[in-house]
Parts: sequence; structure tokens; C-alpha cells
Amino acid sequence: MAISDWPVQERPREKLLERGAGSLSDAELLAIFLRTGVRGRTAVDLARHLLAAFGGLRPLLEADAETFAGHNGLGPAKYVQLQAVLEMGRRHLQAELARGEPMTGPEDTRRYLVARLRHLPHEIFACLFLDNRHQVIGFEEMFRGTIDAASVYPREVVRRALELNAAAVILAHNHPSGVTEPSHADERMTARLADALATVDIRVLDHFVVGEGRPVSFAERGLL
Repeated sequence: MAISDWPVQERPREKLLERGAGSLSDAELLAIFLRTGVRGRTAVDLARHLLAAFGGLRPLLEADAETFAGHNGLGPAKYVQLQAVLEMGRRHLQAELARGEPMTGPEDTRRYLVARLRHLPHEIFACLFLDNRHQVIGFEEMFRGTIDAASVYPREVVRRALELNAAAVILAHNHPSGVTEPSHADERMTARLADALATVDIRVLDHFVVGEGRPVSFAERGLL
């Protein structure tokens, strides 16, 4: 049975318009993106099949072009469309941070850092630079590669913070392995950075480790 023959309240598009996007399942959201199914499968049936094949929505969204396009019902055009949608989402979150609202707690940054860092296959160390009202000045990737105490240079972070006239910094880095538990090297690196920034009266408010699930906050763990 075609989706157009379903009861109106069960059709994904109509359901979204009536109840909001949050009311839809992963398969229903993906079906709206796919728009059409394939022979013998509606868009929802195809979406369910793809979610099972990839192991969930996130692996599908983070698949490389070759893996993504290799599945029936997908292809290079859909991959390009998906990447554009994901990037728009990241830029929307970035615009929210740039609105000038003071940052008052860890939840203000978690969603943005997840969108920026969790999907990357390589390690990134980044900084959110804040003014004296804890408004966002900017987000910058500072170092790339194996992130440890030897590869993160405090003087570079201090130099950039001074250039931006920052009063505070939120540190962040990702673990592509998915493990969010901070290592002893992460703790040593954070202490070195906090000490270096303190010499120029710039405070480290937090350090987030981004991986699978909820990013870990050093401040919440009492590590700062």
C-alpha cells in the first residue's frame, strides 16, 4: 500500500505538520528525506530497511560517500543532500551560540560541540573563546591529530585568547573511539592549559570530551 493510501494521521509529512518533527520515529524522519521508496517498498519501508542495514540513524548519517551510495534507494545525489542538511544543522547551532546570550552552564555548549566534533574520524582540540560576560567570541579548532599533552601547545592557546581579548575559555576535544571518559593525559593537559591561561588572567571554565553519548564535563566531574 502506498503511503498516500494510509490514514492521514499516519502519513509522516502530515504527522510532522500536525504534531511536530519530534513526534516522528527515525524511520519516518528518514522517509521524509528519501521522499520516495523503491519497487516493492514505500519510503517508510525503505527507511526501516536502511536503518537496520546501517545499524541505526547515526551510522547512516555519518557513513562515507561510497558506503552511503552503495545502498539501494540512496546514491551520490542523496549523499550530497544529506551533507548539506547536516551542515545547515551545525551552522544553526553555531548561530545560536553567536547570538550574544551569556553561557550559563554546560548544557549551553554540549549540543554544539557534539555537532561539531562527534562525527569526525580524527582527533580535534578546540576552544570556545568567551568575553567577560561569558558571551561567545568564537569557536576555533586549534590542534588536529593525536591529542595529548605533547601535541597541545599552551602558548598557542594563550596567544589566540589574547588576540581575541577573551576573558574565559571552554576547551573541547573528541575521542573518535567513542570513549568519553577523560584520560590521565587529558587531565594533565587541562591543568597545563589552565595554569598557562591563568598567568594572563584568563579562566578555563570547562573542558568537554566528546564521544559516544553525553559529552563529559570536567567542571561537573570536579576536575577543574
